[in-house]
Amino acid sequence: MTRPGQTLVLLLIFMAVAITMTAAAVVVTIANSQGASAYEQGAMAYQVAEGGMENALLRLLRDPGYPGETLTVGSGTATIVVTGSGPFIVTSTGTAGDFVRKIQVTAGYTNNILTVNSWNEVYQ
Repeated sequence: MTRPGQTLVLLLIFMAVAITMTAAAVVVTIANSQGASAYEQGAMAYQVAEGGMENALLRLLRDPGYPGETLTVGSGTATIVVTGSGPFIVTSTGTAGDFVRKIQVTAGYTNNILTVNSWNEVYQ
């Protein structure tokens, strides 16, 4: 036999458990979404740095005195700095949102041909 009110208490307990589980699922979904967004912005910053580097190598090929520049690549900004004269050390820093990625290339002229000797991501 059920006592008066016992069904109501069981219903309230079931509702509390269901609300807790739903809230936990929403929190996990939001955390995953934020993580995916951060990963995407980091990847975008790397692609901006690569785009800046490709532009820098082309400009360096045309003009060995190229000092670097700041340019817009997609929705990000690439800051390029060229140091040295043989070999050249070219650094491209890509920024997208709050994320920054940096690529450094060592290049030099061999028989009037621009040769890339190394291409590395620099971790700050």
